[in-house]
Amino acid sequence: MDPVSQGTVGAAFAQSTANKNNFIKISFIGFLAGLAPDLDVLIRSENDPILFLEYHRQFSHSLFFIPSGALIISLLIFPLVKKSISLKTVYIASFLGYATHGLLDACTSYGTLLFWPFSNERITWNTISIVDPLFTIPALILTGIAIVTRKRIFSFFTIGWIVFYLSLGFIQYERALSAAIKLAESRGHGVERMTLKPSFGNLILWKSIYQHEETFYVDAIRTVKSTTWCKGETTKVFDYQHHLPNLDKDSQQRKDIERFRWFSQDYLGYNKEKNLVTDIRYSMIPNQIAPMWGLIIDDQRGINEHAIWWTNRDLDQSQIDLFKDMLSGKKCRKF
Repeated sequence: MDPVSQGTVGAAFAQSTANKNNFIKISFIGFLAGLAPDLDVLIRSENDPILFLEYHRQFSHSLFFIPSGALIISLLIFPLVKKSISLKTVYIASFLGYATHGLLDACTSYGTLLFWPFSNERITWNTISIVDPLFTIPALILTGIAIVTRKRIFSFFTIGWIVFYLSLGFIQYERALSAAIKLAESRGHGVERMTLKPSFGNLILWKSIYQHEETFYVDAIRTVKSTTWCKGETTKVFDYQHHLPNLDKDSQQRKDIERFRWFSQDYLGYNKEKNLVTDIRYSMIPNQIAPMWGLIIDDQRGINEHAIWWTNRDLDQSQIDLFKDMLSGKKCRKF
């Protein structure tokens, strides 16, 4: 999730062990520890443009790395607070803050290697958007009140809000999943695989993606009191023979595509206009396939040359208006 959310959640859990004398410092330690795993974004290469995909949310986010990560944070922070806080207390606060990070990230759809090095599976519970102000702002306010009043009761209120909102995400996910399955059945489609993710900043409007034969079907599912859906777009599943028949099997670009396949959990599409292998899980509008990122492939490049990493997060006013309409239910229909 976003850094503010990660730091706030880390601070809230660390605060649960604080007393009035060390409340501010413990909050600060928990906040930093909650942020620390994302330092893996510094692992990147100018020569290999997608190296960061393999290392972001990898070892630093693993459940098995939590004790070591907390110890590193503790040893860095302790010299600054050793006159007032013991190393044991610093470690406990760091441990609690650090431990929240990977679990919170796993609630999103990006993918987190919780069980590294024993598994390279990207865990995605798909129950909260990567950025969700409705989750973050109340948690931030309650954490701030806890710091000002130095009362742990507000820390527990924060933790309660975190648990409640994430639980609501699981409930909404199940509702959206049932609707998505119903939608596929109404079309006479056999679902070979399916994934859902909440759209930006809410738990109401979801992006549904399922594969039937060689095609991905992308729709938006809106679920509040009742459930409606917004018809979306389709795209052919990425296939070398169909989309890139001239790409050398031994080329670095092909290897990059396979690395990208692992990152995207094999939800790969292809944009012929841009020669772009895309991750269809992500788009700015939930019932569209317009990609946010992907790999530009040029079969005329050298065999050892990498694919080009491409991103686009532009959103014009018409798209914003469309998103608002779908969120309010204006563009969706009943089953």
